[in-house]
Amino acid sequence: MHRLLSILICFLVASALLPFSAVAARKKKPAFAEQTSAAIRPPAVLNDMKHWSNPDYTRISLELDRDVTWEAHELGNGAPGKPGRVYIDLKRTHMGKQVKDITIGDGLLKGARVGQYKAEVVRVVLDTENIRDYKIFPLSNPARLVIDVRGEQPTQISRLAPVITAMSEPITMPKKEERSAAEKKAKSAPKTTISKIRRIVVDPGHGGHDPGAVGQSGIQEKDVVLAIGLRLQEMFKDELGLDVVMTRSTDVFIPLEERTAIANKVGADLFLSVHANAAPNRAATGIETYYLNLAKTDKVAQLAAKENGTSLEKVSVLQAILFDLMANYKLNDSAHLADEVQRFLHNKIRVRYSDVKNLGVKQGPFYVLVGASMPSILVETAFLSNSTEEARLKDSTYQEMVAEGIFEGVRSYISSLK
Repeated sequence: MHRLLSILICFLVASALLPFSAVAARKKKPAFAEQTSAAIRPPAVLNDMKHWSNPDYTRISLELDRDVTWEAHELGNGAPGKPGRVYIDLKRTHMGKQVKDITIGDGLLKGARVGQYKAEVVRVVLDTENIRDYKIFPLSNPARLVIDVRGEQPTQISRLAPVITAMSEPITMPKKEERSAAEKKAKSAPKTTISKIRRIVVDPGHGGHDPGAVGQSGIQEKDVVLAIGLRLQEMFKDELGLDVVMTRSTDVFIPLEERTAIANKVGADLFLSVHANAAPNRAATGIETYYLNLAKTDKVAQLAAKENGTSLEKVSVLQAILFDLMANYKLNDSAHLADEVQRFLHNKIRVRYSDVKNLGVKQGPFYVLVGASMPSILVETAFLSNSTEEARLKDSTYQEMVAEGIFEGVRSYISSLK
């Protein structure tokens, strides 16, 4: 009897374990399938190649349909009279049908050539003429590989016309008669208001398919900051007589690497990027202003990842090469500009909203500021993730106050340059 009972118990235990084993086996299959699909996933596609030139650097953007790995090599030093080449091999990549070689001839690069070097390797060759160094960093959403080439251009070549040639949205520079009127107005203003600053680029963040932060009621960062940016444009023109270039004046998407390229291309003296904040903690509130540097805290790194449209891992990659990328960046001037804007903006808002928090001036690795050759800052005007501040951001009166606060901060900065 005991023997029969033991056999029955063993049978029942085995029967009970069988479904568990089957489930375990089924759980392993997806992992195997994922590995297999990763191995057979088709190569990336290089869809386009763009460039922007500036007196001391040229930026190349390689537009892809997904992230890639790459290797870069240099032949020759590209010094004056000793042309060389930089070539970048994009692994597991195919050439798109539309991508073409580009002629640059800006004194740093003669041009950029592209070809299917091997079955799954696309080679991009930069024919150098007079370069000092180059840096490469990746961007996401959409995937791009950005190459910044730096050097010293001859004076006659560096006199670039302030016209944007590779823009998703046309940028309209002031016409001759408009410039004349602006110049007359500027001459009649106190000298300290024009000082060394003649042209400002205002950059409303995000746009197009990229909404930025989205509030609980559905309000989108891209719409709020565009309204603030357009108001800033009017103030700088009407009250200071400055040339103002907008990176976007409608709801279009402008890649991050293109925004500072615009500022460099038109010879801007200041770059202002306007944003609305967001945080996992919906109780977070306040105003803060950033300039380019390494992230000092995890919160700053997380915010940079949000504004960069990328991952914390990519932010870490940027931080690793940030010091080199900042070789031509006006660090002290940017910190000074950020201090003035933060102070005046907070003072302006607290006149009506006494509870507004001053989160201060901070440093962070924001892609939109990388490559700027002029003082540049990123302003976080309030938290869309907070219901109270979301309601304020929707209010045109608050938007007007934000624009006035930023304007007064910039005016104070300009006055200090005498």
